[in-house]
Amino acid sequence: MSRIGKLPVNLPAKVTVEVLPGNVVKVKGPLGELSQKVDADITVTVEGNEVKLTRPTDLPRHRSLHGLYRALIHNMVVGVSEGFTIRQELIGVGYRVEVKGQILEFSLGFSHDVHFMLPAEVKAEAEPVKKGANPVLLLKSSDKQLIGQVAARIRSLRKPEPYKGKGIRFVGEQIRRKAGKSAGAK
Repeated sequence: MSRIGKLPVNLPAKVTVEVLPGNVVKVKGPLGELSQKVDADITVTVEGNEVKLTRPTDLPRHRSLHGLYRALIHNMVVGVSEGFTIRQELIGVGYRVEVKGQILEFSLGFSHDVHFMLPAEVKAEAEPVKKGANPVLLLKSSDKQLIGQVAARIRSLRKPEPYKGKGIRFVGEQIRRKAGKSAGAK
């Protein structure tokens, strides 16, 4: 990860970064603000429109933390300037999703509907369903870690199964399929 850590993080227009006491990095932009505590061994400096991170030694721990915190700060900068989106599709007969504010109501083939509460930082919308197409859920947030965790929890409500491929999956995700029982084989 040290090659990643050596790269400076470029700041787009309207994005500001400040290093607070306690080695806390705060990033403000048009889509909100995020903060991240950085390990005491890693030094963060803001020079013009670049953020640079330096490490004290070449120990494996320092090298890995160097790349980790550079990647986290880069994700925060991208999040407050552009934001992140994740698209998930519901594959199965009768599978659907309704967005009611911060509550998602899923119909996933269970005997009851599943209600999922979204965090305040994540916004969701259900794309209009075309005839013969699968329903698609669109998640938007400025926090990459949070949106990834929410998307994984939504996927875990009904994971794609390997025989028919029914379930909730990310758009473009490949599911390893299995052959069913071979009927009449003797």
